[in-house]
Amino acid sequence: MMQSAVEGCRLAAVLFGSVLLIGVGGAGGTWLAACHYRPQLDQANKEATTCEAARDNLSGLAAEQGKALGDLALAANERQVGAEKAVGEAKASTDVDYSAASRLQQERTGGDQCAAAISIIDKELGF
Repeated sequence: MMQSAVEGCRLAAVLFGSVLLIGVGGAGGTWLAACHYRPQLDQANKEATTCEAARDNLSGLAAEQGKALGDLALAANERQVGAEKAVGEAKASTDVDYSAASRLQQERTGGDQCAAAISIIDKELGF
């Protein structure tokens, strides 16, 4: 009976020793892995921070550019409205000039038509 109790103690000691060695090996492996990968993780964290700062900067620049493009579009619309108004005013003012030119063309002074047109236009312009 004593022999089986001794064998039981030996078995328990072997099992305990095995568990202890496995625990020490696992802890040592974890420590070695942490020592190996910590610098890489720190570098990756620094790069991630840099990337986030660059992303935020680019987001701000994109927002500014979008606002500037919006301002340019508004300015282009205002110029187009102004140009359409100027075209309308020019058409209105040319109607008067066109009528005067038609009247001048209808007047005939005789002789060469080109010379007559030149003299009538000079007369109208006050030359």
